Amino acid sequence: MRADAARNREAVLQAAGLLFDSADDPAGVSMDDVAAAAGVGKGTLFRRFGDRAGLVRALYELRTERMAAEFEGATGGEDPVEAVVRIMDALLRFKIENRALSRALESLGGGSPYTNAAYGRWHARVAALMAEARGPEAADFLAHALLAAVRSDLVDHLDDWPDAHLKAGVEELVRSVCGERPTG
Repeated sequence: MRADAARNREAVLQAAGLLFDSADDPAGVSMDDVAAAAGVGKGTLFRRFGDRAGLVRALYELRTERMAAEFEGATGGEDPVEAVVRIMDALLRFKIENRALSRALESLGGGSPYTNAAYGRWHARVAALMAEARGPEAADFLAHALLAAVRSDLVDHLDDWPDAHLKAGVEELVRSVCGERPTG
């Protein structure tokens, strides 16, 4: 990528991130707003990202790359239930910290939050851990069910709950699904 193209991409992603972070409604973040905030023409946005969905996906991927790196190979020897608890906690934190962006991403793909690459990767990881913890019979479904507990629309619906209460609920759900008694 040319140096100026790389700078423009970074400026666009930074501007889009700031706009989504401050938005109450992700639908209110337009390509015009992003282009103006980044100091680039709208054509640059469309050439680089294709459309608003492409921009949302690129920003989401950028932000989840750091989180995903934390779990690459990090569960070697770790109890699979504890690994699922850690993943679900990280996903919940991410959804809380990136409310508008997460809602924007989950509303793409015909309105289904299940049709983005990030969901597929997390589902595969949680399903593998569930298979290790409980056996393979229902691992695929259980992974979907657990991930539904941190969907952005649910997290947003429960935004008046203290974060610690949400975290405790998600952990109890994971442990219950895995047949463990809740801690604490």
